[in-house]
Amino acid sequence: MTGDVDMLKVIGAGLPRTGTTSTKAALERLGFDPCYHMAEVMTHPDHVDRWLSVAAGEVKTREDWSRVFAGYQATQDWPASHYWRELADAFPEAKIVLTVRDPRKWYPSVRMLLSGENRPDLSAELPADLPEAVRQIFASMERMRPAMDQIGQAYFGSDWHFGGDMVDEDAAVAVFERHVAAVKEGVPEQRLLVFDVREGWEPLCAFLGVDVPAGEPFPHLNDAESMRQAFERMQEGDMSAFPFGEPGH
Repeated sequence: MTGDVDMLKVIGAGLPRTGTTSTKAALERLGFDPCYHMAEVMTHPDHVDRWLSVAAGEVKTREDWSRVFAGYQATQDWPASHYWRELADAFPEAKIVLTVRDPRKWYPSVRMLLSGENRPDLSAELPADLPEAVRQIFASMERMRPAMDQIGQAYFGSDWHFGGDMVDEDAAVAVFERHVAAVKEGVPEQRLLVFDVREGWEPLCAFLGVDVPAGEPFPHLNDAESMRQAFERMQEGDMSAFPFGEPGH
C-alpha cells in the first residue's frame, strides 16, 4: 500500500503494554505503514512539538490531525491512542483496533514502563559519555513530560506524574476496564476490533480485509524483560534493541 498523508486507515485505541509494539509490526507487515507509536516521538525530536500542541488544545480539525500524522497510515500506543475519540471523528473511514490483555498481567508491565522502575531517570543529569542518539531520546521524552502528564492524569488522577509510581493494582485494573468499556461503547461494533495479540493474524487480517501472510508467525515483541534489558543497554550506549523490538517469550 502507498501511504496517504491525509488519512489514517487504522487507529489504535489500546493502552500501553497491551501488545501495541507487536500490533505496530503486524500492521506494517500488512501494508499499513508506517504505523505511529511512541518510538516515533523518541526518535523524531520535532514530533514533541506536535504533541505539546495537541496537549494545549490547538489540534482540533481533520487537517490539524493530518499534520500530526503526516506520512503515517496507522497508530498504536500512547500518545496517539489516548486521542482515539478525536481521531475516530477526524477520520471516519478508519478502523479502530483496541488491543487488550489480562489487566492483572498488564499492571506490573505498565507500572514498570510509566513509573520508571528499571528505567533511567529522564530528569537526571545524563552521563557525559552517553552517545548522542541515546541523549536525544532522553531529551525528547523529558520534553514530552507535560503531554504525558496530561494523558496519564486522565486515567490515574491529577496527582500522577510521568515517572512517578502508579496507583495500586485494583485501581489500575479498574482504569483498564473503564477504558475498554468506553471504547466499546464509543465505537460502532462493525468499526471496532477488540484484539489480543495471542489470537494472531486471523482476526486482524479478517477485520482489515487483507490476506494472512503465508508461513509467517505473528510478531510478538517488546515483552517486559526485553524492555528492561533494552533500557539497560541503551544506558551503556548499545542502541541495537531500540525501539524495544526484541521478540517476547
